[in-house]
Amino acid sequence: MKKVLFAMTIFVLALSVKTFAQKSKEDAEFKPFKVDVSLGYAIPSGGTGSKGGVLFAVEPKYAVIPALSVGLRIEGAVVVSGISASGNVSNNASAKAAASYLATGDYYFNSNDFRPFAGAGAGIFTTAGVTTNTTNTNVASASKFGGMIRAGFEYKHARFGVEYNIVPKTTVADDPTTVANDGYSIQNSYIGIKFGVCIGGGRAK
Repeated sequence: MKKVLFAMTIFVLALSVKTFAQKSKEDAEFKPFKVDVSLGYAIPSGGTGSKGGVLFAVEPKYAVIPALSVGLRIEGAVVVSGISASGNVSNNASAKAAASYLATGDYYFNSNDFRPFAGAGAGIFTTAGVTTNTTNTNVASASKFGGMIRAGFEYKHARFGVEYNIVPKTTVADDPTTVANDGYSIQNSYIGIKFGVCIGGGRAK
């Protein structure tokens, strides 16, 4: 009799687990994995001579819960960074590419086809140097830790977002071989305006 009761208990528990797992799967409204691919326009945050340019980003993501996705953003932006200087320094720069590798998170405010979201990220930015009309040659690319905040919306498999990338400035010291005050700083932060597509991540049913 005890063996029968034990077997029935195991059977009921197994059936309950199976039913719960099946219900959880049916209740999942979106597939958890997707990849966002975006093109856009990068706008430097300021400084003399700054000019906007193009950007491209790829971001694989996984929804840890239906409303929250985590991912890795890999982005390249081609811009002319602006200069802030107290002396006689002007910008004679060409556009250069900067890259970033950020861990990201997005929170979705609903589960409709039109899904507004807000998100943030943090990671490594590789910054581009700037050429000036002075004899100062202490300009070089560098890697800096920075952050990002963003907001936007998705509609089915289309995505639009605005991001502010917060990157510490690069400080260039005076050239000791000149008498001019030619020290300056390079503004590395920029705004990204993006349009893209979501590959995967559609509705589960």
